[in-house]
Amino acid sequence: MKKILPLFSYIFHPIFIAAMATLFYLFFNTSNLMPEEKLFVFSQVVIITVIIPILFFAILRAVGKIDSVMVVDVTQRKIPLILQCFLIILLVRKSITIDRYPELHFFFLGALLSTILALLSLFANIKASLHMMAISALTVFVIAISLHFQFQNTFIIALLILSNGLVASSRIEMNAHTNKELIIGFLLGSIPQLLLLFLWL
Repeated sequence: MKKILPLFSYIFHPIFIAAMATLFYLFFNTSNLMPEEKLFVFSQVVIITVIIPILFFAILRAVGKIDSVMVVDVTQRKIPLILQCFLIILLVRKSITIDRYPELHFFFLGALLSTILALLSLFANIKASLHMMAISALTVFVIAISLHFQFQNTFIIALLILSNGLVASSRIEMNAHTNKELIIGFLLGSIPQLLLLFLWL
């Protein structure tokens, strides 16, 4: 089990969570989106939240600003989080707009708020688990859209709840976080999503 647990840190790396949330949203939303539009939306999210950050990570690593894909050092987290803020703002202003994709729009607004809080916490020398922040936000969002679209998916929700525990165990196993940092990450991810539910659910 100790050899398997670290895999969850890579499978549920924060960089992939936005794409996962978009997939769930497009899968549950069967109302008025054409397949071509779904592919276009997903492609935009992948390019902006996965490909661009990977390219920036490669640049930052090449110049010595980051030394690990997990960005363990607190001081090394500031630039990636600032970049993430700008990319999310780009998405919600230009692509995932409130008039066309309101549910997904509010997910990204919640993600933006979580990212800003995680960034501000760094200046207070508080390290939050970005993995827990991401997986908890995804879990709240999937539960919310399943209720919103009246889609029965108990298995998926149960799997995501289990994944929260597996990701937390993975981070502890890798000596990446303390229990306090995991709890802070969980709260930073889930609370903004819960608060924004009042605007769309």
